[in-house]
Amino acid sequence: MDVTSIVAGNARRFREQKKLTLEAAAAATGVSRSMLAQIERGEVNPTISVLWKIANGYKVSFTSLVENGSEPVSVIRGADTAPLTEDDGRYQNYPVFAFSEKTLFETYRIVIQPGGALSAQPHLNGSEEYITVFAGRVEITVGGALYHLAEGDSIRFQGNVPHSYRNPGEETARLSMIIFYSR
Repeated sequence: MDVTSIVAGNARRFREQKKLTLEAAAAATGVSRSMLAQIERGEVNPTISVLWKIANGYKVSFTSLVENGSEPVSVIRGADTAPLTEDDGRYQNYPVFAFSEKTLFETYRIVIQPGGALSAQPHLNGSEEYITVFAGRVEITVGGALYHLAEGDSIRFQGNVPHSYRNPGEETARLSMIIFYSR
């Protein structure tokens, strides 16, 4: 099943579980009624920013919108994972492991091409991001403060503030990201 179909089913399921009309969902998420309807019908592949707006509006994790269930043992093959993209494809987010009530976190593999960037929506209160750089360089801005990270560096920060990621270098940056949600 492709990511567009998975997002369509999950977005519709969460909206219905919360007993929201499309109008009420649009008000809660800041995403237009028509865009939400297109997403739920699987007619569009929404951007990362739109998915974050939906996740925050519905008060669910990002990966709960893009993942399809979980098994006792999961092997995720890089070649089988389709990225969600921003910045004309220069920022690629590969959802790896979805949020679980048991673990309270979700994981991603991030690839940022030279010059690529993403300004992230603040996440739910109590969320924290943990990022490790495995290749390249990245600038991460958290609440207005700029941090320069290189290969082998890690950062942790509160996710409920404005933050952004940018690759200022000439080589592709590769990151691991964990988002933890407190109860």
